[in-house]
Amino acid sequence: MTSPITVVIADDHPVFRKGLRQAIEEDVSFTIVGEARTGAEALTLIEERMPDIAVLDIDMPGMRGLQVARTAQERGLFVGVIILTIYREEDMFNEAMDSGVRGYVMKETAVIDLLEAMKTVAMGEYYFSPSLAGHLVGRSQRARHLLAQKPSLADLTPAERRILKLIGLNKTSKDIADDLGISYRTVETHRTNIATKLNIHGSHSLLRFALENKSSL
Repeated sequence: MTSPITVVIADDHPVFRKGLRQAIEEDVSFTIVGEARTGAEALTLIEERMPDIAVLDIDMPGMRGLQVARTAQERGLFVGVIILTIYREEDMFNEAMDSGVRGYVMKETAVIDLLEAMKTVAMGEYYFSPSLAGHLVGRSQRARHLLAQKPSLADLTPAERRILKLIGLNKTSKDIADDLGISYRTVETHRTNIATKLNIHGSHSLLRFALENKSSL
């Protein structure tokens, strides 16, 4: 027999929390291992009970649901966080995704959507209320746009790529100048231009980048 999926629920409204419990307990696939009124209480329960799923209200006294999600992620707590929210704004949705949330469910449809959301998240997948589908499209489009704007090796000239390759061989600017028959100052200028194009900062960052991308140079 498969073990039930363990759940912690957190909401500062007792009546709403009771409704969640009743909806969850109707499905024998789940067992509630803790209830919390605040974010801090929810985080403590997650650490102590190690549930598979944490269903968190986005707004709770003290520590908000998203802060609980971020802290759990930072502490390496393997829990699938589902946020219950009244907020449809795209910036709030994006903040939730950036906080490691696996499910984003509108409170108005929580009783209908929650069981499916928990089963989906328990399988390692994401669940979002259907009304938020447009936010997913917008997030995906922004990600592609940022990727297209990200500095890459394609922005370098052949001379700069050649110098970066020699940097990856742990050669100094003087070594490179001798190898290529150019002045030390020219090599330093190239190094500055390469770092600027790749948005790299720090004395050893260029060498680290060259080593990480050696196969592409």
